[in-house]
Amino acid sequence: MKTKLSLLLVLVCFLAAPVFAQQKTKKELKAESALKKQKEIEALIDAKNFVFEAQKVNPQGGRFIILNNNSYFLNFNTEKTTCDLPFFGRAFNVPYGGDGGIKFEGMPENIKVEKKKKNYTFRATVKGKDDVYDLIFTIFFDGGASLSVNSNNRASISYDGEIEAPKAVTDKK
Repeated sequence: MKTKLSLLLVLVCFLAAPVFAQQKTKKELKAESALKKQKEIEALIDAKNFVFEAQKVNPQGGRFIILNNNSYFLNFNTEKTTCDLPFFGRAFNVPYGGDGGIKFEGMPENIKVEKKKKNYTFRATVKGKDDVYDLIFTIFFDGGASLSVNSNNRASISYDGEIEAPKAVTDKK
């Protein structure tokens, strides 16, 4: 009886060993995937060429608003930065008949990147047609990001979203 019990125990140990080995490989795969994503994000920041897609808006003095439409973006590039983000808040001096959003195109200046333990802080100033925008990104290694926009003519506002590589433009002839 004791030999049957000890044989059963040894058999269970041998069958359980591959299960534990698989769990370790799953953890390793997850760590490798996270490291790969971190390298991709670092490459985007080093190139100073990425697209921020807003998912939530945090207006000053208000509750956050979830954006169901993913067409709100800030395309950052050292040559030309393009922005189309919604604005909810107080505007001080805006042109009559404006659509109310933050829309601009311009060349970024004073670009500063600072790497911290768990994220990057990315700062830039862009002069648009009617205003000057200070952009402060907090970019996490997994691609999540927050953007704070300060301008002369509007109250500050922040957005939560993700950054990704810009989509390649194909020539249609």
